[in-house]
Amino acid sequence: MPSFLQSLSQTVLNAIFPPRCLICSAFYDHDHGQASTGPDVSNLLADHTASYFCKSCREGIIPITSPFCSKCGLPFVSRQGESHTCSECLLEKRYFRKARAFGVYDGGLMEAIHLLKYGKKSSLAMPLSAFARETFFQFWDVNDIDLIVPVPLHVKRLRERGFNQALILIRRWAKQERIPFDGLTLYRNRYTEPQATLNRIERWKNIKGAFSLRHPGRIKGYKVLLVDDVYTTGATVNECARVLMKAGAEFVDILTLARAAVA
Repeated sequence: MPSFLQSLSQTVLNAIFPPRCLICSAFYDHDHGQASTGPDVSNLLADHTASYFCKSCREGIIPITSPFCSKCGLPFVSRQGESHTCSECLLEKRYFRKARAFGVYDGGLMEAIHLLKYGKKSSLAMPLSAFARETFFQFWDVNDIDLIVPVPLHVKRLRERGFNQALILIRRWAKQERIPFDGLTLYRNRYTEPQATLNRIERWKNIKGAFSLRHPGRIKGYKVLLVDDVYTTGATVNECARVLMKAGAEFVDILTLARAAVA
């Protein structure tokens, strides 16, 4: 009976105050009774987004599934075969152990990230944080990680934006799961051009030497999870990982909300 009353009250509320998609701003019908119970990634996507996104925008969010690069998490164009190391990871130095992402940097997910970062649409923090949490528990255990570190913004950009989107993605659930996180030790020591405006070679040159540690001794021996919103070429997270490994981290893993399908 309580379940019936809850469903009925939600139906009445939806009729009076229909939900509005956080991505496209369209009003839409949302049937809470259709929430999924299975472990399938599409079901998990529906569970985390039905209260925030319309069906059209929800269908534009593409979770990353195997096969992908076992090192950098790049989703392979061919959907046949098993995950393996991509050619770039075989040829280029990676300072991190592995990188994983929730979804492809395209469509609804890309739009949601842009609205959060540049449109300052803070209401998107809840569903996007849920995506990050889901990705964490898909690929890691709480005991696997000693410290979560968000990729820092330069103080100038932090003042412009008003928040660090990488910190927003992990702050709530890291506290709930009692995983220590540190948004101060790793910092940007100089202002850099936005990576999004640069090509692959320019990105690596632009970010080189841009990060430092305030207290290097705090990192020694730690299993670190580095978090950012998007992995494109990997230049930013790789440079952060280099600094953390130089300070004595046992390993550095990467978690991002989105992964560009083509670096």
